[in-house]
Amino acid sequence: MKAIIVDDEQSALDYLEQQLKKISKMYVIGKITNPIHAHKTILKEDVDVIFLDIGLPEMNGIRLAEKVLKDKPNLLIVFVTAYDKYAVKAFELNAIDYLVKPIPPERLKKTVERIDNNLQSSTIERTSPLYVNVLGQFSVESVKGKREFVAWRTKKAAELFLYLLHHRGKMVRKSFLIELLWPDLALERANSLLYTTIYYVRKTLRKYHRHLRLQNVSDGYVLETDNIILDFEEWKEHIKTLPPLNETSVNNYIQVLFLYRGAYLQGYDFWWAESERYYWEQIWLTKALEIAAFYQKNQNMSEAKLWYSYICKIIPETESAHFALMKIYALENNPAYVHQQYESLKSYLKTEVGVLPNNDIVGWYNSWKSGRKAFSH
Repeated sequence: MKAIIVDDEQSALDYLEQQLKKISKMYVIGKITNPIHAHKTILKEDVDVIFLDIGLPEMNGIRLAEKVLKDKPNLLIVFVTAYDKYAVKAFELNAIDYLVKPIPPERLKKTVERIDNNLQSSTIERTSPLYVNVLGQFSVESVKGKREFVAWRTKKAAELFLYLLHHRGKMVRKSFLIELLWPDLALERANSLLYTTIYYVRKTLRKYHRHLRLQNVSDGYVLETDNIILDFEEWKEHIKTLPPLNETSVNNYIQVLFLYRGAYLQGYDFWWAESERYYWEQIWLTKALEIAAFYQKNQNMSEAKLWYSYICKIIPETESAHFALMKIYALENNPAYVHQQYESLKSYLKTEVGVLPNNDIVGWYNSWKSGRKAFSH
């Protein structure tokens, strides 16, 4: 591990270097008192971690870290200071640790262990993509198949991150985020909550900092992504390139539709995600209905029923799928299933939407019942 120490006191530089030599194999390649010189050296040298005093002359440590991270976003920063009042701001910059002088050797040892663990894991992360899942419940997979459901500190932190992910790579103004998240609060209070929430998001993202970085840009924030695979984007590409449906392509259709693990940002009631969610949900529905109708047309009723039932499970308000099942059950002379399917649709629509099934379905169902009664007599 290569380190540079930046502090305006020579004695502090010498002390920290001695302690690092005692407890680690870290190689200190530079001890610098001038922040301007430090900035140039850090950008030029191949270095893993910077121990950075906050109380520097000319340019304080926070500002120096901001400048350095713009060019080297993966650089590890450990802030060193005589005060703890800068902790929140320090962690906003994804600092790996924050040490208060005088630094106890045991506390420094923990910092070194944290740096070592981070560097080891980042070696793997540099070559392995991060899978980010926004279809269904939000999750990430550092190794394909091992899903991690992210625990956000607050609901606002979740919405802030997901909104920035929705607009990844683009600057979103602080004023817009305040209007989005706290429209009814006084500006001073809303600003305070925004900075706190940004801190929570950065703290949560620290684990994935090789792939997801929240950056300050002028009067806003940008979520930068590196080597990520977003399931939603991957699925959209698959769906766009599907060929016409036939015997040869039907299995391809099925594979693509099963990749749809749920609606976009399902479970989050965000108005700004609604149009995207609805549009692609309808695309999925159209393709699923095509598959069901394809099987029905080819007299493969078991597969047709499976797909119509699957549609009813994923998008239960789809009346055409319920209706198709009712007709198939009627042809199979299975009246109990016809009645059950109708009641299932009727109950869902009444509970969730406050309406009855459409007139065609009600009329067909009543005629079917009347016909059965006439036949039974």
